[in-house]
Amino acid sequence: MSFVGGGSDLPAYYKHKPGAVISTAIDKYVYVTINKKFDSGIRIAYSKNEEVASVEDIEHKLVKAVLKELEIEGGIEITTIADIPSKGSGLGSSSSFTVGLLHALNAYKGVFSSSESLGKGSCHIEIDVCKEPIGRQDQYAAAYGGFNLMEFMPDDSVQVTPVICAPKTIRTLEENTLLLYTGITRSASELLQKQSNDITSSQDKQATLTQMVELTHTLKAELERNNTDAFGQILHENWLLKKSLTTGISTSEIDDWYTKALQAGATGGKILGAGAGGFLMLTAPTDRHDAIKQALPQLKPVDVKFEPQGSRIIFYH
Repeated sequence: MSFVGGGSDLPAYYKHKPGAVISTAIDKYVYVTINKKFDSGIRIAYSKNEEVASVEDIEHKLVKAVLKELEIEGGIEITTIADIPSKGSGLGSSSSFTVGLLHALNAYKGVFSSSESLGKGSCHIEIDVCKEPIGRQDQYAAAYGGFNLMEFMPDDSVQVTPVICAPKTIRTLEENTLLLYTGITRSASELLQKQSNDITSSQDKQATLTQMVELTHTLKAELERNNTDAFGQILHENWLLKKSLTTGISTSEIDDWYTKALQAGATGGKILGAGAGGFLMLTAPTDRHDAIKQALPQLKPVDVKFEPQGSRIIFYH
């Protein structure tokens, strides 16, 4: 769940100057199970089932790419389940899946995976191999876990730095967070490709992203001073800037929901991920949460906590 700076993790921006986001992992999980198959075939179970004879026959492009990368040819079963919708949610589901799949398959081969190797490896699979026009923050958030500043360097490296503040500060942000599902799914790839094109062709868009990166460092400094009051204001300012990056990030319906949320007591918020749907994340004093929910009855509240740990093996035999 990214708070400030989203979009600066796209190469259209960070290849010219470092990008930055502040984000947290959350307690919504993708579970990947690997088992040795009794024959040489491959079985994959996700929202559909695939039974194939070889890696080349696999439809799921991420699974196909990871198996090729790790040189696993067959004799394997892979099953996955997830706590939230896997497409268009804005919560980094695809990248979390790729991180989890890499982690589990490396463990299956008896190979240890560091957080850095999982972040870097999943970026390679999604961006270099599968040619997805996406950024690098979701992969590292899933790999590392925690509440972090992430900085994106022109050489494609990512620096992950925990935000150091009082535990009470993080708890307050967690308690104040309200996550609402819009019920709208969309293609993040299309939106991000359009955003990248607009950033590349417009100095004004690049300047907007620079303002968002500066807000990221401002937020980090305020949190290090344990000033949670600044959080909503900075979130709000970031959302206004992000909406201006390209058409389609917001809609009149989303703008109406956001306005009603502010009127009901929210101090800031944003649509998570690429925009145009998925989850609306708001911050508000806890005593205003019921009023906000009542003002937005068409949106589904989802309980969420921050998650200090990244991808991990929970059973190994």
